[in-house]
Amino acid sequence: MRKILVIGSGKSASSLLKYLLDKSASENLFVTVGDLNLDAAKKLIGKHQNAKAMLLDIFDETSRTNAIKEADIVVSMLPARLHIEVAKDCILHGKHMVTASYVSPGMQALDEDAKSKGLILMNEIGVDPGIDHMSAMQVLDRIRNNGGKIILFESFTGGLVAPESDTNLWNYKFTWNPRNVVTAGQGGTAKFLQEGTYKYIPYHRLFRRTEFLDVDGYGRFEAYANRDSLKYQSVYGLDNAKTLYRGTMRRVGFSRAWNIFVILGMTDDSYTIDDSENMSYRDFINAFLTYSPTDSVELKLRHALKIDQDDIVWDKLTELDIFNPHKKVGLKKATPAQILQKILMDSWTLDIHDKDMIVMYHKFGYENEGKKYQIDANMVVLGEDQTYTAMAKTVGLPVAMATLGILNKKITTPGVQIPITKEVYEPILKELEAFGVTFHEKEVPYLGYNPLNN
Repeated sequence: MRKILVIGSGKSASSLLKYLLDKSASENLFVTVGDLNLDAAKKLIGKHQNAKAMLLDIFDETSRTNAIKEADIVVSMLPARLHIEVAKDCILHGKHMVTASYVSPGMQALDEDAKSKGLILMNEIGVDPGIDHMSAMQVLDRIRNNGGKIILFESFTGGLVAPESDTNLWNYKFTWNPRNVVTAGQGGTAKFLQEGTYKYIPYHRLFRRTEFLDVDGYGRFEAYANRDSLKYQSVYGLDNAKTLYRGTMRRVGFSRAWNIFVILGMTDDSYTIDDSENMSYRDFINAFLTYSPTDSVELKLRHALKIDQDDIVWDKLTELDIFNPHKKVGLKKATPAQILQKILMDSWTLDIHDKDMIVMYHKFGYENEGKKYQIDANMVVLGEDQTYTAMAKTVGLPVAMATLGILNKKITTPGVQIPITKEVYEPILKELEAFGVTFHEKEVPYLGYNPLNN
């Protein structure tokens, strides 16, 4: 049997493993799941005859190497920073590798070695990055093949809560790594192109400059800019585009309220707070406010941020129970971001019956024979339950499909790559439709950002 090693059995692995196991008989596959959490791995594969779980510590070079040697292809579902050692072993022992993570400088440095051995190191084949690449390139290539010249490309993705599980004032719950949500936007100024002009948004302004998007059947959303929208400019063939903007989607109003935490400094992850384990939630908020012998924490916060008593933002803050003097942080030497994450997890953790939702929205503006056109395309995927979430489906299925495509020699281009070629995106997007992962396109008037265009 053809052997697939899947390293990591986290939240995004459920749909990946189900797909591979469902195909295991017809495709002659045997799947080994390696993880430090053996119980989690066993739970996902059940008693399937074509699968086994094994205890695997990727920091143990011997066990890692032996596991990789035994496989025909390796799927790494580890945190991004841990892929590189796996990738080096894959090259050393002649194995293909698939990950959903961004291509790191260390991974890119392996490109020549991979090509020399005819190996594929496929990255960015999840949802964002992944489905965003594939769905965008499919339309961009089609427009260009029909003689069009791309002048605008915008792409937005959000991991959100499904409408029936949307039960708080923030219209948000954690559907993926909470830490990434709390620290989103940090580490560099957001940069993008609008109407031929380079635009920049520093972190302290990021959540006050948002776009609005309407998705048929799901209402209005807002989006804030990703850190570097120009990263894929040349990769997508958009060097001559006048507008290039990539962002993250939330429900309208989230960003204005979140900006309060940014202003106060509660999302900072660069230093630790003394005696944090003994702090109450109220103490944590008060630590960022001026001293007053008479004014309450609530009054000081209202005054500092000029929040009116009838402002919905205030209701969002109180809903989080951040002024509670009895709830303890309980984290030693914690950063502000870690403490804020702890507080938010009380309110934003999915309940057992909650479902998540992935929303993606692309805008394509182009010129053809002297006229300007625009295509809007959106995708909405709803989770089934807490195991087969929308996030697991949209991350895991493309990874699994790429893995099988490589095994079956339908994807053959060697080297470190991302899914932007027809060889990769055409069969995967077509197969994803059978799982309800589909894009709905519509032609709309081209408006750009300049009304004088029309």
